[in-house]
Amino acid sequence: MNSILLCTDGSSFAEKSYNYSIWLAHRLSAEVSVLFVTDIRSQKVTSTGNLSGSIGLGASQELLKKLVDLEHEKAKINHKRAKLILTKARQTLSQAGVEEVKLIHKTGFLVDCFHEFEDDADLIVLGKRGEAAEFASGHLGANLERIVRSSSKPCFVTSREYQDIERVLITYDGSKTGKQMLQFVMTSPIFKGLDLHVITIAQNPDSSLGIRRIEESRNQLQEVGLTPVCSLQTGEPEDVISKYVDDYNIQLLVMGAYGHSRIRHLVIGSTTAQMLRASNIPVLLYR
Repeated sequence: MNSILLCTDGSSFAEKSYNYSIWLAHRLSAEVSVLFVTDIRSQKVTSTGNLSGSIGLGASQELLKKLVDLEHEKAKINHKRAKLILTKARQTLSQAGVEEVKLIHKTGFLVDCFHEFEDDADLIVLGKRGEAAEFASGHLGANLERIVRSSSKPCFVTSREYQDIERVLITYDGSKTGKQMLQFVMTSPIFKGLDLHVITIAQNPDSSLGIRRIEESRNQLQEVGLTPVCSLQTGEPEDVISKYVDDYNIQLLVMGAYGHSRIRHLVIGSTTAQMLRASNIPVLLYR
């Protein structure tokens, strides 16, 4: 059985990721492991340091005891919050017919805890932004960038609103990652029966390299019985992809986290990062 690792923090983006996880679980006949990580920093309280000289030894010890008690109380609250979030996730998934749901609660940092469970997963699902979404609408979540950079598994990045997926856009650049991504599309049950669109972006419409790449993608997909709509596009990648998504009412964008046609950024490719920021649809990133 396939396995999906769903990362949640209980935010509005995370809750929509439950719906996409349901859709993916049914198509893959997969079990879902829901991971919630309590940030260890949320349980820490300000240290008194060595205040005995300024407020007296007795007062310092009393303050330290109160801080320790407060830290324990915060830990209890965080545990209750985690239980509520995970319980809601299980209820949402189970009510929608996902039979195998595993709940995981860890305390630490998501990026560190995430790797404990990544090896057992075939696909990672996480929201584009987290709890601070309302205050950072133009930015990507810090955890998302780190996970996408470090994960060896496909990452399904969910949007704020859920919609059924019927049409998929695949951006193909002929890179090693692009070829592996194409193989994933050819073999994964996720894409069975969906309307597949493939574009290659070149500097001009007569580019022999661009034509060769788009024909390569068309031939490979047709060999396994798929009937993609393939086209060679020109222009700035971010603009071309955004326009295509709007023009054809695309509901899922599939692209590599890196490409060899642009300078690689330290985190993720510039085109990828821009599309994640601007997109109102989920993006499946392949490494």
